[in-house]
Amino acid sequence: MPKWDVILSLPVQNPPTLEFSSDDLVWSKVEGWRDNLDRIALIPFARVNDFVRGESSNKDCPTRFHVEARRRRSPTMPYKLKVDGILEYILYWCSFGPDDHRTGGVVRPSRSTYVPKKKNAGRPNTKRGCTCHFIVKRLIAEPSVALIIYNEDKHVDKKGVPCHGPQDKKAAGTRALFAPYISDDLRLRVLSLLHVGVSVETIMQRHNESVERQGGPCNRDDLLTHRYVRRQERNIRRSTYELDTDDVISVSLWVESHQSNVFFYEDFSDSEPFTLGIQTEWQLQQMIRFGNRNLVISDSRFGTNKLKHPIHSLLVFNPDNKAIPVAWIIAPRFASYDAYKWMRALYNRVQTKDPTWKLAGFIVDDPLADVYTIRDVFQCSVMISFWRVRHAWHKNLVKKCMENDMRVEISRRLGQIVDKICRGQGTINLFEDFMEDFVDESDFMDYFKATWYPRIGKWITSLQTLPLASQETCAAMEFYHNQLKLRLLNEKEPCVYHRTDWLVDKLDTKVHSYFWLDEYSGRDGFARYWKEEWVSGLTSWRKALKILDSDVAMDGRCAKVTDQLDQDRVYVVWNPGSQFSMCDCNWAEMGNMCEHMLKVQSIYRKNKSAMPSISLLQYHQALMNILHRPPHDSLIRDHAVSLAVFVQKHIDELVDLESCNTIGDQAVFSNAHQSVVNENCTNEDVSHNENGSGDGNDANGVVNGKSSGNGISSESAGVEIACAEMDVDPSSICISPPGLHSVDEVVSNGVFSENREKLMVDAESEHFSSRSDSLMDPNCFEEDVFTKDTQESMMDVEPLSIDIPPSTIEFVEQCTVAHQNDVHTLDVELTGISNMEDANTLSYKTSPSISIPDEPKGVEMAETAGVIKAN
Repeated sequence: MPKWDVILSLPVQNPPTLEFSSDDLVWSKVEGWRDNLDRIALIPFARVNDFVRGESSNKDCPTRFHVEARRRRSPTMPYKLKVDGILEYILYWCSFGPDDHRTGGVVRPSRSTYVPKKKNAGRPNTKRGCTCHFIVKRLIAEPSVALIIYNEDKHVDKKGVPCHGPQDKKAAGTRALFAPYISDDLRLRVLSLLHVGVSVETIMQRHNESVERQGGPCNRDDLLTHRYVRRQERNIRRSTYELDTDDVISVSLWVESHQSNVFFYEDFSDSEPFTLGIQTEWQLQQMIRFGNRNLVISDSRFGTNKLKHPIHSLLVFNPDNKAIPVAWIIAPRFASYDAYKWMRALYNRVQTKDPTWKLAGFIVDDPLADVYTIRDVFQCSVMISFWRVRHAWHKNLVKKCMENDMRVEISRRLGQIVDKICRGQGTINLFEDFMEDFVDESDFMDYFKATWYPRIGKWITSLQTLPLASQETCAAMEFYHNQLKLRLLNEKEPCVYHRTDWLVDKLDTKVHSYFWLDEYSGRDGFARYWKEEWVSGLTSWRKALKILDSDVAMDGRCAKVTDQLDQDRVYVVWNPGSQFSMCDCNWAEMGNMCEHMLKVQSIYRKNKSAMPSISLLQYHQALMNILHRPPHDSLIRDHAVSLAVFVQKHIDELVDLESCNTIGDQAVFSNAHQSVVNENCTNEDVSHNENGSGDGNDANGVVNGKSSGNGISSESAGVEIACAEMDVDPSSICISPPGLHSVDEVVSNGVFSENREKLMVDAESEHFSSRSDSLMDPNCFEEDVFTKDTQESMMDVEPLSIDIPPSTIEFVEQCTVAHQNDVHTLDVELTGISNMEDANTLSYKTSPSISIPDEPKGVEMAETAGVIKAN
């Protein structure tokens, strides 16, 4: 077989890590130049830089690879589609070679003009004749794939002796012991500190102190020089955002010089608008790290009234639930078709890095957002955040309404209207009545009619069709919005706001540096040099967690919260328990949700003085929709059927059901802490009637949250789904216990048909009346199960109902649910958000469980195996 056929038949390897080296690849050997056996491998061309960085981070011999030679075809150059044609050729060489500047070393003839310096300030030690190098080829036959050819993978000189690294004894005491340059992390740290205004002397002083504390240099970053930092500071000081007097040309020049930070760019044309997507390597890493199986939030239209083009930010949450910007999109408009193009480009870039990356949910703050495009690109549920509207209403209410009592009443009324709309109980008539009742407040009503009433219909539709994001999300969004405003819109000359090149340069340099330093663990060492733009802290939600319950006092229709730092300062919160509360602190008067509002709201919900959050109610509604129409997922059916067989085998081993005279046996499982999550299974696969057939449209269920000491008390027997936490990874519920069987195996073996008579339950038993009274009382039910004189248990088939106990109020609100009804199937996604909690979940211990009864003559499935009580 020809060599190229062998090469193109190799698999394309894409390790899931952010960086990877040759140790992570499987290499193949083919005949190379001069009859050598070269090691080759295929990787995605977009991940060549990841391979170069991973190969440079070799623990045994740290180094860095540089581009020694490059050949590239012009995009406009015509070429034939031949199998061995090359679009791009790159030769990477170890930075300690190929020249050898040591005594007696060989320098290539093209470098014969090199004159050794009198003071060997490190330069002679960087070129030591290392022969390690590899070639990257981009083939015409496969432009998206890179062919890596490793000619020499040992870091040795021409004599075969190690020439740098720990194995080279002569490298001790020189930079050749480590890599020739500092790491990318240290380089980004130095640039960020310089961008925010920290001096060169301060950076070097802190660095030298840290090296001294560890007892001397032990890696390449410890050899940071004053000259390098000074050179970076000089480059920053001399740089300018105005690359050309024409703004459009200046932006295009910036894009050409910052290709690695641009994931999408489209210049102005007759049919297409200007669109620029910015994402640095650090932002991409944060998106993969914190966005996988989690949320991405959209902050659209920042700076609409001040900037030439608004900014669309995409954010993720760090462990402290603070918003981190992972992408900025600059465009004059955000139409659906335009959004699809940059969303697809961003998704493809993330997938290239990590093919397993998947979103759990996407939150929008604009009712005009293209929900179908988001679902199509990211394959996740979509939610909506009301924070922007609430922020604008609150800020203008404080500004335009002078009487405090009237502010409180208007805010209370708006909160009631929004709650009714989210519950599907209100229309636009509520806002019309609101404007008539408060017509005397002309300033605020004029603002409301002119700004919000024309587009209130879109918001009503979105609030009724999309799940609502929690208030913790709103608090994080408000905090990010304020930070971006402080760090971006702080120029002394307002004329720069009308140039796009200034905006692009500012985001990529200073603004990016501020947010990078927010995640830097050693940022407190530079606290004395902080400016107002650098100061960061906890969100209002996190601050509310630190307020003690004893510092909150109820006073009639308001609540008073004592300040944590100044005990003499007391803040008053009106409309306590509502998401439209009002407080007299400075942060709340700016239109934001303060920690005092959130703390009072959590206490009211704990005491049942306030309604549960909209997010919690929408979550239960989505659960009921799932019970009515289970998802047609083969993995879920396999798990449910396998678990049924698993439980049935334990019943057969412990109890001889054939010798029982009773019609139905009841299994009581004592271990309530061991949870096995059962997803819904369609009745056509699990439930069988007397003829062996089932109807998949008659699924009924009961949502029951009552629990008793050692066992699970339920008002109806059936499949029990324990929701101990709402942040369960959706993929984990499809993993069956060991030893379980698939649907095909169960059906082929006839397990259900063999024991169908053993599990038949007579719904019309004569004991129904005697059991109905005990089922109504949880305590009676518990005694009835565990006493020796228990009566025969029955499977009650009831209409779908929901019983939310008090413990349900203390449940995670941020469990996001999005369901879409289709003609054939119901696409329901339960999004678990591990780090997003609502104000009513400051502490929670228990959670409700969902009970899904089967057909009256079906298979009885339980959650865990335990004590079995037979009648």
